[in-house]
Amino acid sequence: MPYQLLQETGDSQFIFLCDHASSAMPQGYGSLGLDTSFFKRHIGWDIGAADVTRRLALHFGAPAVLAAYSRLLIDLNRGLDDPTLVMKLSDGAIIPGNRDVDGKEISNRIGRYYQPYHRVVDQLIDRALEDGLVPILISIHSFTPSWRGITRPWHIGLLWDNDDRVSKKLFRQFSLDSDIVVGDNKPYSGALKNDCLYTHGTKKGLPHVLIEIRQDLVDQPNGVTVWSEKISCALEPLAEDSELREIKKMGSKTDQRL
Repeated sequence: MPYQLLQETGDSQFIFLCDHASSAMPQGYGSLGLDTSFFKRHIGWDIGAADVTRRLALHFGAPAVLAAYSRLLIDLNRGLDDPTLVMKLSDGAIIPGNRDVDGKEISNRIGRYYQPYHRVVDQLIDRALEDGLVPILISIHSFTPSWRGITRPWHIGLLWDNDDRVSKKLFRQFSLDSDIVVGDNKPYSGALKNDCLYTHGTKKGLPHVLIEIRQDLVDQPNGVTVWSEKISCALEPLAEDSELREIKKMGSKTDQRL
């Protein structure tokens, strides 16, 4: 399967997503012509994100969908019309196995790896709505401590588009701890048209947020435990929040993430 589905029958209001959970590659693709060390870097996956996602899903008894393969195969957090759907160059590294990829191969990867992931997300959402729940979508990612020589001060970032219902509440919760530096649409903008949360959240009017955690905080088990607990505590009040039980239709700004 191109994804891992946890606790499919969980009855929590939350649905957790991890688009960049894995650095693995499916049989037949090798390492896309790269040295395997590249798959340990952030270009291959979001370090620590999968472990945090699993802990959150377990804590809340909630369903979670995690990508089974590397973002270098196909990026599940990109729209089908995005030129970076299949990356040919990432953080200075040319991807030989993607450099000359043609439309037929891209369509093959979409059918085998991209669409099944998004289809199961749709199914979880539909089931929640049928059960009378408006699901809150929580997407877990991680970001590098520095980018192009510039240190990133944030411990955690909350990304959103036009619907800030979840992000503003989480920002308030995290800000109660003076030791946490929270990014509001930092280190990236959450307004990326046709990305995962635009597709499943914004277009459907569902409350959602993308949580970015700095990778050096969750690259070891102790850090995963600490930040899973911090995020759990911040999320807990949201499950009883009446504002998050409504479907809110809205459009989207258009922006690009680094």
